Amino acid sequence: MKRFLALGIFALTLATGVAEARGGGRAMYGPPPPPYERMMRAPSPRHVWVPGHYRWTGNRYRWVRGRWMKPPRGYMRYDPGYWAPAPRRGGYMYFEGRWR
Repeated sequence: MKRFLALGIFALTLATGVAEARGGGRAMYGPPPPPYERMMRAPSPRHVWVPGHYRWTGNRYRWVRGRWMKPPRGYMRYDPGYWAPAPRRGGYMYFEGRWR
């Protein structure tokens, strides 16, 4: 059981490293404060507002605007992504938003 758990943690760590290499999800400094975003009226009662976020482009932050989206199933809610200090090697890492 311990070996299975260790293998799972290793796979998750490896997958995170691949995502960082592709997406540029690690920055040397934190993002600026988010700009004011106006939410337009929802297209339908089922739509959920997904807030905007900053994406690191390799040398600067770029704002990705928020949008209305339909949940993939039922009445799921969206947990927005966030930037947090990286546990090792300094800098900041971006954790993608997800549906719950």
